[in-house]
Amino acid sequence: MHVTQYEITLPADYDMGIIRHRVATRGSALDDFGGLGLKAYCIRERGANDSPVSQYAPFYLWASPEGMNRFFWGGGGFQHIISDFGRPVVQHWIGLGLARGPAGATLPGVFPRIATRRKQLIAPDADTAAVIESALAELADHSERAGVHYSATAIDPRGWELVTFTLWENAAPEAEGTRYEVLHLSTPQLADLPLGPHW
Repeated sequence: MHVTQYEITLPADYDMGIIRHRVATRGSALDDFGGLGLKAYCIRERGANDSPVSQYAPFYLWASPEGMNRFFWGGGGFQHIISDFGRPVVQHWIGLGLARGPAGATLPGVFPRIATRRKQLIAPDADTAAVIESALAELADHSERAGVHYSATAIDPRGWELVTFTLWENAAPEAEGTRYEVLHLSTPQLADLPLGPHW
């Protein structure tokens, strides 16, 4: 599993209705996209949920690198982002584990309304394997919380950063990091992403 996200920060007075309309009219384009496990069409709106910015910030869980590469480089959709907003930085993490929560059984009928992203830097002197083992144990516990649909933990070894994305039914605890509203969820190959540690 590969995990990607780009964050398009918009002007403070930007009409987020434009993004909502964009997702409402184009979001289903990836509902059958081969190699994509899951895409959450996420936004942050300035002043909502204490967000200081307005952003369009979708994240992706990829079932295959071929699907990821086709989306970004092979005409699979990313070219529309570039033409409309310019080329954003794409954050990329290697998947460590995926867990399904109690609300996950409602998919595809009822999709989550909230997503969170929590980041953690691994200290230079830390035992990396022990930190990852602890993060995966935390992922398993975390996913059992009420309202959790799915939660994924991944790592960027370039900066030794752990990230956990969680999809929530309709609310999330305040301490869960950056909060997003989910406008649409595409899950063409979610069933192909293995649960538990990815090794």
